[in-house]
Order: sequence, then C-alpha cells, then structure tokens
Amino acid sequence: MGLTRQYLRYEPAALFGLVASARAGVAFVALRGERGRYVLILKGLKQQVSCLCPSPDGLHLAVGYEDGAIRVFNLLSGESTVTFNGHRAAVTALQYDHLGGRLVSGSKDTEVIVWDVINESGLYRLRGHKDVITQVLFLKEKNLLVTCAKDTLVKWWDLDTQHCFKTLVGHRAEVWGMALLSKEKRLITGSADSELRVWDLTYIQEVKDPDEPESKKSKESSSPGTEENTEEDETLELDEHPEERIVKCSKVGSIMREGRDRVVTLGTDRMGKFLACHGTDAVLEVFSVLSEEEIQKKLEKKMKKARKKAKQNSEEEPEKSVELRLQDEIQRVTNVKASSKIKSFDLILSPKGELKMVLLLQNNVIELYNLDLSAQVPQAVRVSRITIGGHRSDVRTLAFSSDNIAILSAAAETVKIWNRSTLQCIRTMECEYALCSLFVPGDRQVIIGTKTGKLQLYDLASGSLIETLDAHDGAVWSIALSPDQHGFVTGGADKCVKFWEFELVKDESSAQKRLSMKHVRVLQLDEDVLCVRYSPNQKLLAVSLLDCTVKVFYVDTLKFFLSLYGHKLPVLCMDICYDGTLIATGSADRNVKIWGLDFGDCHRSLFAHDDSVMYLQFVPKSHLFFTAGKDSKIKQWDADKFEHIQTLEGHHQEVWCLALSPNGDYVVSASHDKSLRLWERTRDPLILEEEREMQREAEYEESVAKEEQPVVAGERQGETGLAGKKTIETIKAAERIMEAIELYREEMAKLKEHNAICKAAGKEVPFPVNPILRAYGNITPSAYVLEVFKKVRSSELEESLLVLPFSYVPDLLRLFNEYIQLGSDVELLCRALLFLLKIHFGQITSNQMLVTVIENLKKTTISRVSEARDVLGFNMAGLQFLKREIEAKDEVTFFADATERFEEKKRKRKKKEKMVLAVL
Repeated sequence: MGLTRQYLRYEPAALFGLVASARAGVAFVALRGERGRYVLILKGLKQQVSCLCPSPDGLHLAVGYEDGAIRVFNLLSGESTVTFNGHRAAVTALQYDHLGGRLVSGSKDTEVIVWDVINESGLYRLRGHKDVITQVLFLKEKNLLVTCAKDTLVKWWDLDTQHCFKTLVGHRAEVWGMALLSKEKRLITGSADSELRVWDLTYIQEVKDPDEPESKKSKESSSPGTEENTEEDETLELDEHPEERIVKCSKVGSIMREGRDRVVTLGTDRMGKFLACHGTDAVLEVFSVLSEEEIQKKLEKKMKKARKKAKQNSEEEPEKSVELRLQDEIQRVTNVKASSKIKSFDLILSPKGELKMVLLLQNNVIELYNLDLSAQVPQAVRVSRITIGGHRSDVRTLAFSSDNIAILSAAAETVKIWNRSTLQCIRTMECEYALCSLFVPGDRQVIIGTKTGKLQLYDLASGSLIETLDAHDGAVWSIALSPDQHGFVTGGADKCVKFWEFELVKDESSAQKRLSMKHVRVLQLDEDVLCVRYSPNQKLLAVSLLDCTVKVFYVDTLKFFLSLYGHKLPVLCMDICYDGTLIATGSADRNVKIWGLDFGDCHRSLFAHDDSVMYLQFVPKSHLFFTAGKDSKIKQWDADKFEHIQTLEGHHQEVWCLALSPNGDYVVSASHDKSLRLWERTRDPLILEEEREMQREAEYEESVAKEEQPVVAGERQGETGLAGKKTIETIKAAERIMEAIELYREEMAKLKEHNAICKAAGKEVPFPVNPILRAYGNITPSAYVLEVFKKVRSSELEESLLVLPFSYVPDLLRLFNEYIQLGSDVELLCRALLFLLKIHFGQITSNQMLVTVIENLKKTTISRVSEARDVLGFNMAGLQFLKREIEAKDEVTFFADATERFEEKKRKRKKKEKMVLAVL
C-alpha cells in the first residue's frame, strides 16, 4: 500500500465588503420596541437569501432561500427556530397573515404553499400558475389568498376549500407586483408597462336573503367614493354557478407611472396609507391613498364649489355631475431619486408623521430617506446610508501584502486596503477601472493596472496618487512582480509585454526622493496579452495570448523557448510553481492543464469548472494550486497527483479573482455578488476518501429533492397537494421510526419468550434490558417508539409517514391506540393517524386483523378529542371572563394599543391645563 498524502483543510473565516445581497430585499423590523433604527445580522445558510418578510408581531423574520428552504428567525436571539422545506426552486414571495399564525410562500417552481407557523408544519400546496410566483397576499377579513405570477394571471384562492375560484386576465404581460388598499376593497397590480391597474373588490355574502335584490347588496358592499363602472369585468369565472362566487373584481382605471419600464417592487406601508413602486431605474414613486373620510371630505368640498358655480350661472343642482376621479383618491406625493438602481424598498410611517423609506440599491448600498408630509411640497431627504466600506462595483483584482496582514481590493471606482485580522477598511483611494494590482516591495505603495491602459502608483501612508503612466494602448490585463523585486512586467491588449524597473526620482513638491516606474524593454507579439508570469528563478517569462496558446520566452534575451498549445479557448490565468518545474493554465474552455516547463509537455488536462476558469494560483512552497471559476466555486488541486482536493463554496455568483497570502495560510476571493470572502487554512487534516463520500451524499440529497413527488391516495392531483417534499431528512426520520418499531418487535418477542421461561422454571428470571432503552431511562419499548415519533420535525411528519412501508403501519396503529388511551400527545397522534388512514385506506379496510384496532381507535380517539376540546373551551371561557373583569375595572385594555390611548389622555390633560392657564 502506497503512502497517502495528507492535506490541510481550508475553511471560511470571514465575509466582508458586502452590505446586502441585491436579490434578498430589505425590510423594517421592530427590535426592542423600536422600528426602523437597528441593523440586524443573522447567521444563515450557505445558499443565497432570495426574499424577506417580518412577522406582524415584529418578533420573527421569515427568510426564503435560493434552494427553496424557508427559515424563521427569532429577532431577539438571532437564532433560527423553524425550517420549512417544500419548494424545489428559489422562494420568490413570502407573506404572513394578519395574526402571524400562517405563512404563505411562492416560488420559481410556480407553486404556492401555506405553512402553519405555530405547529411548524405545512398545510397544503396550491398549483395553478404556469410561471414564477411574484407576489402573494392574505386578506385579513376573509380566508382568501391572492397570488400573481409571470404568467400574466392574478388568481384568487379560497383557503377553506383550497381551490382557485377566480382568475384575473386583464394583463397583457407579466404581473410583477400587487397591493391591497382601502381596507382590502381595492387591488392595485403592476405589470411590465407604465400602468398601475386599479381593481374594485366587492365581497359577496355567502348566505343570501332571497327577498333582497342583488343590486342593493352590491351597493352596500362596494367601496365608497369610487366611480361607477359600466364596462364588463375583466375576469374569467372558474365556477359553474355565478352565485357561488365570493368576490367580484372590476377594473376602475389606471394610475400612470413616470417610469416606462416594468415594475420591480410594488408595496404599501403597514397602514395602507402610502403606496410606492419602482422600476429598473433609480426612482421610487410615492403615492398617497386617501381614506374613506378624506374621500368624503374632498367630495363635499367639490360639491360645494360646484353648487357655488351653479348658483352664479343660475343652473340646476350639480350633484349628479360631481364625482371623484381615481387620480384624486390615489395622489402622487413625490419621486425619490436614489444614487443607484433600486432593487428593493420598505416604507414605515413614524409617529411624528414622517414617512421613512429604506432603499436597497444595486451598488451594495442601503439608503434611508425621510419624507416630511406636513410640508407644502414634500421632498424626500436622505438621512443616512450604510456602506460598511464595501465596493460599489465588482472587485476585479486582489493582492496580499508580503507580511500577510494587508489585503488590496480594486474595482471600477476605488482601491481599498483592508486589515485581514480586523476586516476593517484602512484606506480608500479613487482610481480608474482596475484590472490588475500588486504591492510594491516594502508594502508602502501599490500599483494598479487599469482598463484604459494606465499604471497608477499610490502611496498607502497618505492614500494619494503619486504617479500615473500611460503604459499600454489598450487594457492592462496582467501584472507580475519580478522575483528579484527590482521591477515588474505588464501585459496589455495592445499586443505588448512591457518591462519596468523601480527607481527613485526627486519629488518636485517636497524636494525628497520618491518611488517611480521606468520603462525598460518591450516584447511585441502578434496577439493580445491576457496574462504574464515570471518563473521563480527569473529565467523564463510565460505569456498567455488571445490565440489560445501560452508562449514561454527567455527573460534576458526575450528569445522564444516553448509554445504550450492545447486549449480550445483563450488562457485567462496561469501560474508557475515555486521550483519552476510546473506551469498550470486555466482557460475559458473550463479546463486546467498542467505542463512541464522543461519540455513543454502536457502532464494532465483536468475538467475544473462548469464555466470559465477566471483565476489560478499556486500555494507557496507546494505543488497545490487554487482555481476560481464563473460557476461561483473555488477549488483546490494537487498538481502532482492530478486530484481535486477541496471545493470552497460560499459565493453565489461568478468569482472574478482570488489571492493567496505569502505564507499560504489565507485565501481571499471576490465575486460578482459584491462580497469578499476570506478562507483560512486550519490544522484539520483532510482525507480525500471522506471528501468523496461527502460529495456523493450531497449529490444523492440533491437527486432526492429532484425526484417526482409520490402520488397520495385520496388527494386531488390538480390544484392542491401536500406542502412538504421528500428530502434526505424525511427519509432518515422514516428510517428512525422503522428502527424503533423493529426494536419494539424484538423486545416484545424477547418478553414473550422470557415469560415462557419463567413459567417453565416456576420462578422469576432477570430480564436483560436493551442498552438503548437503558440510555432513555429504562423506558418500555412502546414508550421508546413514542419518543422517536415525537422527535420527528412537525414540518416533515407527513412526508416521513409517506415513505414508511405498510408492513410497519399495523404495529403503529396498535401503539397509537395505546398512546391515545393514556391521553398523551393527542393532537400529534390524531394528525398522524388521520394521515395514515388516508394514504393506506384500501389496505387497512381490507385487513381483517385491523378491524378491532380501528374500532378501538375510533372510540378512544373521539373520547380523548372531546376531552381536549372541553379543556380548550373551558380555558378560553376562563380567559374571556378574566378579560372582562379586568376591562371592567378599567385598569388596562387587553389586546389593544394601550400606548396610543395613554398619549391621547396625556394630550387632553395638557390641553385642559392650557385652557385653565388661559382663563387665569
């Protein structure tokens, strides 16, 4: 057996330079009784956050992820309390109901799932849309749900019967957002045009009086102050009988936006007084929604003017001709111009009467604006912004200082120097679009190569630009420091490789000498230069060209030595190992090739990434190297054994560059997701066989999630379905239940045999206790099964029972009968029992052995459920009595906003005191 090579594991150490993911969204949360003040950081999963939704009580935050998972965080502790797994693609919409007991989610998999937050389980899955869900809304008064999607449809769902009873088809393009206004009597939808469509909602009573005319009911339930609409409803009725409809939806007009592009986000504040929307630009449009009282006042004012005008012209009463337009009810307040494109926003109306707006921008910034509503012309004022020293655009180059402490990152607008240990930004210097960089020996200056062909020299102590040289006629794609540290070499898009030396020149301003760069030699080539690298002994120079080859030259004479050809697309990155024996090249064809520098032979070609290989660098003093790809992954390889060692996952989009510290202990990487990530080499040994096993398990879990969901007996396979999905956790839970039942069977068989032995011997023989049962405190086998059953997550219970083979069901039913008779966990057991009866109904009813079991279950279940219902009813009645007693004493008002009443009393008291003082 050959010697196994030991590697050390790299693990994520820090994430910095990122304010917020542009896909996630932004939301105000209440923390310690204050809303709109704190910035909260919650530790999440590896997957990218796709949407956020705070709960109505302000204590929890629901977070949707790219892989379809939903986690509910406790804002006080910062920990995840509930996890829901049901979607097979990214979660795109989340919404709580007004009590916070239910959560609805929409996804890219075109399905909507309603979750029970209190019970931590899924209720049901709703199918009907044909494209990505963009918004979901609960109605407070009715048990209804409204969803919209990119399939141009808005669907209304009755959650009592779990079916779609109405579909709005009045949109010609994708519906990107919607909002409910005017106490849920009006719906506004935003599409791919500049029109916000407004719909009037009329709720039809379920029980109708046959003597009462339909027109009268419609008038009573319609919203006041709205225009009479004679045009036909733009609806498609899915019910066969019109009298079974729950809501009538008619279009009353449109509000025109100033933006010409599609709506990205459409939303209101929590009171529904303000509506805001934005497109793909940097402008947020804010509208004010008048209440019923304000509409009535405005109508009376308009009537008064009309009467006065009619009296002057001696005309008849003008009551019939006076009506409010839609633009009078929904008025434009102002437009907020942000510093960059808006990706998401949230509104909150402060007690002082100011409208606070938080905007998440595309350039990695969060801005907070205040709008003074009492002003004659309200203007939004930016009061603060969160930047945390991050870059406003993608970082395209990284470099480590020679002492492993400072990290350089450069983007299209700035160069930043970070302290690796504290992750604080030490220096920020403005620059042109940077493509490559290096620390000058001594770590007091840095050189940046730009897209316009310039070399910029910066002094770190003062943070100032010392010198700018026009180095190339095109972009400076690569820069490499010479091993003797006396100079460097650059390669550009002008087909030139230029050699530079450091020199000291007299500074005109301070009369002291400063560092400068002197052009020494030039190597003219036939193609654009993409990458240049020195060999460690400074004898050879490798140059990557646009013609997919790598040419190696002698440094002293610039004579041609080797040509490395074999890549199908240009070589974007390369590096030479510390002893100068190997050169590794990474290409846009997704392959990495390892070559010998002695004869230029290709040792091995490795399929490295699923997209272009963007950066490659050897670990100092080793033949290990790292690659970064556009597939968002960073991989470590062994150039001697040609093996993949480790994959570093954390970035969510293309990784542009990485840099290794001179001692090899740290790797820093930059991505299109605006984040900088630091990876640290640990003392933990990495065994390749274990890594391969973990990789196979991850692939298996992924394949399980992609499998077709099993058909459930008794379920309508149309609009509705089970909320959960088959995952590796549900399979493991089912296996644990099966193992517990197997142990129960074995122990019962042993007990039967033990009793027979005792009977034959005529004396009591000690019974050996199973070590598992002893670990649980010498509990009985049936109690052990219940313990295992209770440990199954509530959200995974149905899916685990669905995986369970029928051979285990009879034992489970007998045990359920025993548990329910004891009165323990009646709710959980009834839920599992009813689900098992539904999915195995045919086999259970045809099995004669289970008839008595089912009869006993029927009796015990009904009696125990009745007892539980009586206890709940008694407790509810007691709480209601206590509430009435306390309210009668006028000590405190339960379930009401006591703060508002306290402030009102305080105002009245002050007013009374002022009146008394005025009289005196």
